[in-house]
Amino acid sequence: MMNTDPTASTNTTRLPRALVERLTNPFARFVQIETAAGAMLLLFTFFALLMSNSPWAASFEHFWELPVGLSVGPQAFVRSLREWINDGLMTLFFFLVALELKREWVLGELSRPRVAALSIAAALGGMLVPAAIYLLLQYAQPGQLGWGTVMATDTAFVIGCLALLGSRIPQSLRMFLLSLAIVDDIGAILVVAIGYSSDILWPYLAAAGLGLVFVGLMSRLGIRGFPLYVLMGGLIWLMIDASGVHATITGVILGLMTPARRWVSDTRLYAILSQVVAHPSGSEGSGGHTKGRETLKMAEMAARETLSPVERLEMALHPWVGFVIMPLFALANAGLTLSFNQLGGPVTLAVFMGFVLGKPVGILLFSWLALRLHIAVLPPGLSWPLLAGGGLLAGIGFTMALFIADMAFDQSLIDGAKLGIFLASVCSALAGLVVLRWWPARS
Repeated sequence: MMNTDPTASTNTTRLPRALVERLTNPFARFVQIETAAGAMLLLFTFFALLMSNSPWAASFEHFWELPVGLSVGPQAFVRSLREWINDGLMTLFFFLVALELKREWVLGELSRPRVAALSIAAALGGMLVPAAIYLLLQYAQPGQLGWGTVMATDTAFVIGCLALLGSRIPQSLRMFLLSLAIVDDIGAILVVAIGYSSDILWPYLAAAGLGLVFVGLMSRLGIRGFPLYVLMGGLIWLMIDASGVHATITGVILGLMTPARRWVSDTRLYAILSQVVAHPSGSEGSGGHTKGRETLKMAEMAARETLSPVERLEMALHPWVGFVIMPLFALANAGLTLSFNQLGGPVTLAVFMGFVLGKPVGILLFSWLALRLHIAVLPPGLSWPLLAGGGLLAGIGFTMALFIADMAFDQSLIDGAKLGIFLASVCSALAGLVVLRWWPARS
């Protein structure tokens, strides 16, 4: 008897519903994961602070200093657990940041030059003005080298704060702040690579450069399997690390080199799918190489390749970075013995003023200059009050600030710098939320 259900043909042309379906909108998916990751990051930060001010503080600190690595004869490749997180796992964090920037440049909002110019100009102001304020307050003092600490914005916490405001915040502000945070994260890691690297060993750096050329040739030749790229990326990381340049720059370079254009178009995909035939129930058995089986293999590859490498890698890595790497980083680096004696310290004040004052001033000033010079346009729905609130939220510099502070300050200053980062992040979050909650969205 024939099936007369009019929905049957429609249902059979769709994939079965999974328990947890992937979001089709990359930006929406990114924001959703960043929001949840921000909550987890906050939880792990509180736990690190709690442990650092508990009777187990010494054991907690000692755990992160445990040596981990390999030794073969006189050769040793050993680092502390904290260093493996900061230098190794954080490379994946910066790789993901670079992937998102590449996708936005090629496929997203930043593909429109004058819209991209506003985010880039704001990010530039949000790096230069805080660094200038910090240097003004710390010139010729022991903490002078910490100027890079106040340059970056924490994407997860900023997106998490915007999520608290719900529909009151237009999509244009979310896109602006996400783009700004990604650009100044890239800027901050370039600062790390240039300003906080040790003496450079050029032969190793040249070897890393050859490795990057080889990766580019692999892409040109059409090699599409990820395992070979992972192997080459690991070798390049080792060469850059041995050169004296901070190895996390590897993630940025490889992320920006990742292709953002898909290999198979929708038209070609549908043409291939139209050739799919049912596997005949004959005598060939399950091992038979039928035309239908070969066509199914081709259809599987075509369906996979309708997403660009940037999109596939971003979807695969983002949950791991958001829910594993960043919480581990916070747990290893956010520990601080709280003391009221540090509140008036010069490094604490310089970091605090750089973030709370420098970030919004720099973002608003450079945005105004970019609009005034007609090199940028203000997206629809994005007003100056919204920019002011967003500029205040950009003063949340938690992850990258701790990352740079760990390299810039010695043990006598690091606690003061961390306290400045925590206080600035809390004040910036509260001020930004108040402005965006109570200041009218339309100027």
